[in-house]
Amino acid sequence: MEKLNLVLSKEKILQKIKELAEKIDKDFNNESLVFIGTLKGAFIFLSDLLRYIKNPNIQIDFVRVKSYGMSDTSSENVILTKDIEIPLEGKNVIIVEDIVDTGLTLKYLYEYIKKFNPKNLKICALIDKKERKKFNIPIDYVGFEIEKGFLVGYGLDFAEKYRHLPEIYEVIKDE
Repeated sequence: MEKLNLVLSKEKILQKIKELAEKIDKDFNNESLVFIGTLKGAFIFLSDLLRYIKNPNIQIDFVRVKSYGMSDTSSENVILTKDIEIPLEGKNVIIVEDIVDTGLTLKYLYEYIKKFNPKNLKICALIDKKERKKFNIPIDYVGFEIEKGFLVGYGLDFAEKYRHLPEIYEVIKDE
């Protein structure tokens, strides 16, 4: 059985999301935007982020990639299981990610989406985790930088558990 230690309260998360939305609105000043959320982890973050975006010219799509499966470590193999359905050529695109851990998935997605020739391609991540970073991908909009720990809640999961929690916790495994 694992224990959960609170890392980020829902109030802190929502305050940071409001700040990110304001930055995005300022940077794109009512230009058309396509938000691409990564499933399953980013769906809660993307949903809350979009509630604070004032720009009326947005489209939303999702992509699904797998690299973890039912483990707490990456398989080092990224598989695209749901593709983008909106044309991206010449558009402003923001990839919305829940957490950047090793950076492998984000590197894959960035390079994949770049092939569609967007006007701008930006990255928005709720959490940039430093502990296991292998690929240094520039993140344009970062909610929180966290050094280490296996995090769950607010879309983040451990073998599909804890995703529904409204706050973010570190999983402490009993020895």
